Amino acid sequence: MEQPHDANAEAAILKRISKMVSDEKILRDLLAQGSIEGGTEHERLAALERELDQCWDLLRQRRALLEAGEDPGGARVRPSSTVEGYRS
Repeated sequence: MEQPHDANAEAAILKRISKMVSDEKILRDLLAQGSIEGGTEHERLAALERELDQCWDLLRQRRALLEAGEDPGGARVRPSSTVEGYRS
């Protein structure tokens, strides 16, 4: 069973993911409408996608550690260069 702090940490990660997904959708919609400049916004979108991948990876690490009976607090954010190569 999860410790309260673990549930809070997971909830915080999920909240961050939800916010980033929302931001990503807004950026994509604005780009599609031509409402914002492409180059800078493409950079922002790419950075957001990398951070989102890192958050999903962190969440997966935490859940795997918990399932293995280990401390999910041992999960760490991995470099985007590491998580970008993963396949879903």
